[in-house]
Amino acid sequence: MFRFAKSAVNLTGVAARQVRNTSTAPQDFHAKYGTGLLVGGIGFCTAVWAFVITQTGITWNLSPVGKLMPKQWREKEEEE
Repeated sequence: MFRFAKSAVNLTGVAARQVRNTSTAPQDFHAKYGTGLLVGGIGFCTAVWAFVITQTGITWNLSPVGKLMPKQWREKEEEE
């Protein structure tokens, strides 16, 4: 079992090195597209939440203040 695990780790290490060394993607991807993707993601999430909050008709029930009435206290009966 040890030989199998050792060879599996070795293969994944070799595969990882090959992927890193032969990558055809430009190294400055994040510098080139990172800010645009971040702003686009923020805009998308904001638009989706704005739609959900305003158009779907969900009742959020954020606060029970003014909706609940307290129960009347009962006086404890005195025992003699």
